[in-house]
Amino acid sequence: MSEPRPPDGPLAGVRIVEFAGIGPGPFAAMLLADMGADIVRIDRPGGADPYSKHVLTRSRPTVTADLKDAAQLARVLDLVDRADALIEGFRPGVMERLGLGPDVLLARNPRLVYGRMTGWGQTGPLAQAAGHDINYIAITGALAAVGPARKPAIPLNLVGDFGGGSLYLAMGILAGVISARQTGRGQVVDCAICDGAASLMAMFSDLSAQGRWVDGREENLLDGGAHYYETYVCADGKHISIGALEPQFYAELVRRTGLTGEGVPDREEPGAEPILRERFATVFRTKTRAEWCAILEGTDACFAPVLTLAEAGSHPHLAARGTFVTVDGVPQPAPAPRFSRTPSAVRTIGEGPAKLEDAIASWR
Repeated sequence: MSEPRPPDGPLAGVRIVEFAGIGPGPFAAMLLADMGADIVRIDRPGGADPYSKHVLTRSRPTVTADLKDAAQLARVLDLVDRADALIEGFRPGVMERLGLGPDVLLARNPRLVYGRMTGWGQTGPLAQAAGHDINYIAITGALAAVGPARKPAIPLNLVGDFGGGSLYLAMGILAGVISARQTGRGQVVDCAICDGAASLMAMFSDLSAQGRWVDGREENLLDGGAHYYETYVCADGKHISIGALEPQFYAELVRRTGLTGEGVPDREEPGAEPILRERFATVFRTKTRAEWCAILEGTDACFAPVLTLAEAGSHPHLAARGTFVTVDGVPQPAPAPRFSRTPSAVRTIGEGPAKLEDAIASWR
């Protein structure tokens, strides 16, 4: 007897055609599929990554189609005709050359929301240039602001591909679908990772305009320039994080670490920063990470251990919330955010139509 299908999520009834790509496009589709959108992912024959553990491609079926074959292209068009939205992540012009550009598809399906994921965007001098996450965030000011003073640090693909790309594409598609249902008219969503990464810098643009943010790294409140918003190494070589920005939280941190008494300057005193940074570094090196967890975790000292990906799933807080799940033997993040009435869920990889014809039939 098969297990019951998970409850439908908040996007139940939304149909999306996804053209297989890498990184940010699949992640945006994963988010929407976890929330219940009915997504059919189309890949080229032989295009599947044999090493993938199917995390980014979870919760929806993958079918194959040769888009250069006229008969198969016609069947893909049939599927798109029934869709609310489309996701593609090719260079500008590729979909047009395949006969799947927005002019063609919106003429056939005027309500279609056509989501385009690129690094540089559909227009501009760099639109046709190759690039990757590090390049897209480099020109926005984001990369220059992250890391130690000696050189910028690479923040994985979180700021560009997934933060500035996937999340903005998912949001754009949802906004487009709402608009199409109200007006009967779809549109193109030009999601450029460089645009999204620039948007993520909004708060720092505000701080800069106020004169409260400078360009140098480790010279600002939130970039490692303050000893009370920093990471420290412990006696066992592991790290902890401190974020005691507010005075009352900082007072709690000082009290619990024992850094009180004569000779400890107030953090607002001129010249206090290097002294206090060294005091904190010294005291944190006296105990292991586990010992500091016992002293500081769960208090108002704004503390958390710096965990590896392998360690994160077993942290008591994340375990209690079910922040990580195991699907087909593969540990991975659970769907987010959480909905009280229509919860998201990871659908199994094999669920849904396995062939293009079956996908078309299921959408009739």
